[in-house]
Amino acid sequence: MKALQFTVPVTPDKTVIIQEDIIPQFYPYLHRHKEAQLIWIIKGEGTLIAENTMHTFRPNDIFMIAPNQSHVFKGSRQAAVQPEADYVHSISIFYDPNGHLANFLQLPELSQLNAFLKEYKYGFKLSEQFFPAVSKHILKLKESRSMDQMLHFLHLLRTFCRMSPKPKHLSTFSKEHVTDGEGLRMGNIYNYILQHYRDALTLEEVAAEAHLTPQAFCRYFKKHTGVTFVTFLNEMRINQACKKLTSGEYDSIATVAYNCGFNSITNFNRVFKSVAGTSPKEYLSRYLNGVQ
Repeated sequence: MKALQFTVPVTPDKTVIIQEDIIPQFYPYLHRHKEAQLIWIIKGEGTLIAENTMHTFRPNDIFMIAPNQSHVFKGSRQAAVQPEADYVHSISIFYDPNGHLANFLQLPELSQLNAFLKEYKYGFKLSEQFFPAVSKHILKLKESRSMDQMLHFLHLLRTFCRMSPKPKHLSTFSKEHVTDGEGLRMGNIYNYILQHYRDALTLEEVAAEAHLTPQAFCRYFKKHTGVTFVTFLNEMRINQACKKLTSGEYDSIATVAYNCGFNSITNFNRVFKSVAGTSPKEYLSRYLNGVQ
């Protein structure tokens, strides 16, 4: 799915662009750019939507956004109302694999890297255990210039190839040939769901927001995300429930369920297991024991 085309500021003498942002909020619109983007979240938390998939993000999370992959970082509402959380901080590395690097990446010595890039053509989320090594390379890239910068970039790419176990895919779905106007509409739909997932949100309400009939909305949503509206809404609610459970700031699991839009604990447990693959209690136990 394509969205707003976003142009990354580039200079003619740069193949790899390093950008540090200390800003009030992340870019709030669903967008895409031709460059791959490795982003290190230094300060800020919320939900990353990449195509049809959601990921919770917190400080020291690192994501690889694939070229032309529609995405948006949505900050948490809680962070927005806390005085001490008045900005977000990130470092991004942008590179265009189809630009100056295209011929270089075809060298036979880089066959392992090419295989990795093809396997993760829809991006990935870095595993926590590789954060020290990758963040170190990012800082070296940021501090270096010219040839040294390219050498550190190659060391960074080599680290990706050697990761074991391999990282989680950021998304498994990509929809091409969608206009910018449709990208805006999908961005508005995502925003509306994020703002109202706690409520008894109905198909009719979201369809009206998109100026479509319920039947047309179902077809439209499935076409552009690969999943049904109900599936996406359930995943959104479970994603938020996982954030609340791991934060420790809740009275009971039932409270988390009701605050995330579920009208019964039985339904919450059923949906949680179908999405997360385990019960809420087991999920929390694994997280507290450091298994997850």
